[in-house]
Amino acid sequence: MDSILVRGGRELHGVIPIAGAKNACLTLMPATLLSDEPLTLTNAPRLSDIKTMTALLQSLGAEVTSLQDGKVLAMSSHDLTTHVADYEIVRKMRASNLVLGPLLARHGHAVVSLPGGCAIGARPMDLHTYGLECLGASIELKDGYLHATAPLGGLRGGVIEFRMPSVGATENVVMAATLAKGTTVIRNAAREPEIVDLVRCLRKMGAEIEGEGSSTITIQGVDRLGGATHQVVTDRIELGTYMLAPAFCGGEVELLGGRIDLVGAFCEKLDAAGVQVEETERGLKVRRKNGRVNAVDVVTEPFPGFPTDLQAQIMALMCTANGTSVLEERIFENRFMHAPELVRMGAKIEVHGGHATVTGVERLRGARVMATDLRASISLILAGLAAEGETVVSRVYHLDRGYERVEDKLGACGALIERVAS
Repeated sequence: MDSILVRGGRELHGVIPIAGAKNACLTLMPATLLSDEPLTLTNAPRLSDIKTMTALLQSLGAEVTSLQDGKVLAMSSHDLTTHVADYEIVRKMRASNLVLGPLLARHGHAVVSLPGGCAIGARPMDLHTYGLECLGASIELKDGYLHATAPLGGLRGGVIEFRMPSVGATENVVMAATLAKGTTVIRNAAREPEIVDLVRCLRKMGAEIEGEGSSTITIQGVDRLGGATHQVVTDRIELGTYMLAPAFCGGEVELLGGRIDLVGAFCEKLDAAGVQVEETERGLKVRRKNGRVNAVDVVTEPFPGFPTDLQAQIMALMCTANGTSVLEERIFENRFMHAPELVRMGAKIEVHGGHATVTGVERLRGARVMATDLRASISLILAGLAAEGETVVSRVYHLDRGYERVEDKLGACGALIERVAS
C-alpha cells in the first residue's frame, strides 16, 4: 500500500492546473444510460473513482472508452445487457447509486446494491427512494439490493419536497424525471454547481429543465434523449484544497481554471484568515497577506455555504493559526476522524460531537499518520507541507479517489513530496 512522504518547510511558487470535478463527472457518466446515442465528456479527471464508475457502466453493458490520457470519456448505452448494479462494484463508491434513476426511467426497472464509499457518517438512500416513489416507482429492499420498478407506461411527473437538500437524491430524481410523463417539480432541491453542470448536459441531450442552481427545479418530461458532448465543470474541492497550500507554507500559487463563484463562502473565510485571493485571466492567484494566518470559525452547510468537503483541509490550516477556532460539522457526523492524526503532529484539537475547537500552535511536527477518508488524506499532506521534518501519510488509496497526481502538482511548485511504494 503506497504512502506519501512530505518534507515540510518549503514555500510554494508556481501554477497548478485544476481538474474537472470528480463529483460532477460521477454524476454525468450515468446520464449515458438515459439515451441510446453517444455521450462524450471532456475535461474528465483521472481518478480511481472514475475507473470504478467506468467498470460499473461496463458491467451493465454500456461502452466506455477513455481517450486523450483519460481526459475524454466516450460512452454509449445503446445495448445494455443487465439492469443489476452488482455489490462488488457499488460497495467501493457511494456515487454508484446514481445509476438507479436513469435505469428506472429508460428501462422500467433497476436492481442496485446499497452503496459504499468513505466512512464519514450515515448517508441513507431514503431521500432517493422517496423521490423516485413520487414519480410512481415501486421500490423494496431485498438482500442488500434496492429493487425498483416503474409503473406500466413508465414514470410519471410529480411534486417532490425533500426534507433536506440532498445532492445525490436531487441528481437521481432529475435524471429520472427527464423521461417521465408530465411535469416534475423538486422543492428544497440541492443547489451545488455539480447539479447545475448535470442539468446543462441533460439540456444538451434534449431535456427540458428549469431552475437549476435554485431550490426549486422543474422538469418537463420528454419521450427520448439524444447524444451530446459536454465539458465537465472545474472541481471546486480540488480548487479550494490547492488554494490553501500557500496559506500553509507561504509563497504564491496560481490555480488554472479557478473560479470564485464556485468557492464563494470558502473565499470569505480565507479573506478573514488573512489569505489573499486574486482573479487572473487564467484562474485564481493565492498568497498569504502577512505571515501567520488568523483563526476563523467555520460551519459546514449545503451550497452556497462552506463545503463539508473542505472542512478537514481548513481544520489543518487552523492548527497553526493565530488564535482559537471552532469548526461545526452539520453535514456528516463522523467527519472529524482526521483530528487525532493532526494531534499526532502536535495540533491542539478538542472534539465534542459535531464541534471541534482548534487552538493554533507555532508549528506542527512531522509524524507518521494515517488517512481515514478522501478529504482527511489531503489535509494531512497539507499539514505536512508546513510541519518540521518528515510526514508520512499512509492509506493513500483514499487520496487517489479524488485527487489526481498530487505529488506532481505540488512538486512542480517546489514542495518536497513523493509517493513511496509499499
